[in-house]
Amino acid sequence: MHRRTLLTGLAAAAIAGRAARAAVAPLRIGVLNDLSGVYSDYQGIGSVIAAQFAVDDLGGRVGERPVEVLSADHQNKPDVGAAIARRWLDVDGVEMILDVPNSAVAFAVAEIARERNRVFIGSGAGSSDLTGKACSPNTVHWTYDTWEAGHALGAAVVARGGRKWFMLTADYAFGHVLEDSMAEAVRAAGGTVVGQARHPLGTQDFSQYLVQAQASGADVLGMANAGGDNTTALKQAQEFGLPRTMRMAGPVVNINAPQALGLAAMGGILIVTPFYWDHDDACRAFSHRFQAKHPRRNMPNDMQAGCYSATLVYLRAVASLGGASADGRAVVAALKRAPVRDPLFGTTEIRADGRALHPVFLMQAKTPAESKGDWDFFKLVADIPAQEAWRPMAGGGCALAG
Repeated sequence: MHRRTLLTGLAAAAIAGRAARAAVAPLRIGVLNDLSGVYSDYQGIGSVIAAQFAVDDLGGRVGERPVEVLSADHQNKPDVGAAIARRWLDVDGVEMILDVPNSAVAFAVAEIARERNRVFIGSGAGSSDLTGKACSPNTVHWTYDTWEAGHALGAAVVARGGRKWFMLTADYAFGHVLEDSMAEAVRAAGGTVVGQARHPLGTQDFSQYLVQAQASGADVLGMANAGGDNTTALKQAQEFGLPRTMRMAGPVVNINAPQALGLAAMGGILIVTPFYWDHDDACRAFSHRFQAKHPRRNMPNDMQAGCYSATLVYLRAVASLGGASADGRAVVAALKRAPVRDPLFGTTEIRADGRALHPVFLMQAKTPAESKGDWDFFKLVADIPAQEAWRPMAGGGCALAG
């Protein structure tokens, strides 16, 4: 009897242990981006794949908690994105929202994350105001921002002789701030901005804007747009012959554009990026793995790589807190404690204002003759150290800057 009682007790304990493990609430991450529109190639399913890779690389769990990745399409509409964020945080148990291209949507999501004390990490989001006047103890801005991209590229192009600029700008928060950043850097370096045109998101016909650019007398076309808008504008600029008389400068251009258009259409465009798939062995290994999983066999761009790295450091921060993730401010504080060695972006420090600091590269599109094969699109022009790439914290107006 005693032995049977003992075995029964052990069996009951095992069942109870399994039930307890099954009852552990999963740690849910929500990748919120454009899955069907103008930014779907630039983030879309690729960002979801990258986040899932980070979860898989940490064994799919933080302690006893399984980690789940959710995704949704914000349709580039702030009200839609805000509704998804509220449902995720209030009903579905999501504790970190990731990516969020389209700065208007990102501002709405950042505020909701602050109100609910959860975490928002922007990878596709661009506006530097996310770590400036709209900074939050719940926000980390990971991959790039408009200040870094605009200033680094504006100064570099002027230094290479491009002094008279015409700005082609997406007419919403992201485009406006990116234009302002480029223009500020151009003027500081001794150049001038001779004109600008603003276009709606999702524009299919850029002819009226490109005619204005041609007539302006500018020798540089500064492209303060991104995603499908950028690709369409580049294609039509080539058709209008602009690269024959103007330099192309694209602070948020990445590998998706030459893959869609071909290198001949890129006109030797100069770009800035913190990640390129062929940069080193770690980047190549991640990128080939990503390509094998992507439904169109794309290589990752910087913002998709950012979703991998940001998810990795977030989960490690939660692990350092013993798996506690409900207090978003505490998780972000853990992220800020010490620099991390990121496999894709190099040594990365998250500043008090939430800005992730890592090196940046100035790159130029290759000519078709220079390319050695598919996805061999850019060549390195210069390394930009982190301390030179990002806006000084005191210049952003963030209340967390101290």
